Amino acid sequence: MCTHAGDAVNGCQLSDILILQENTGKVVEGQREYRVTIKNRCSCPQADVKVRCFGVNSVEPLDKSKIRPLDSDICIITDGKPITKGTPVIFTYAFQTLQSFPVISAKPRC
Repeated sequence: MCTHAGDAVNGCQLSDILILQENTGKVVEGQREYRVTIKNRCSCPQADVKVRCFGVNSVEPLDKSKIRPLDSDICIITDGKPITKGTPVIFTYAFQTLQSFPVISAKPRC
């Protein structure tokens, strides 16, 4: 059972996966670089985290161990391995605009 006050009775909620983005100040091939930090605020590890990503546009190579497109809409985080509280997943991309990565699914492993 999770200890976070907003947790569902049966474990974690999608809202426990927090995605933060910031401009790194670096420019790659004329495009701004952004750092994405994915945190799990639930005490239970969450596996198979999937986000809507529309392929992740980037002029710099992506770290495919952190985010990998499954199809044109969906990306998987850390190849489905659990994200634990206190151990965020961080990756960068460079593109003309900030991209959105809404969480669409996750499986708590309590």
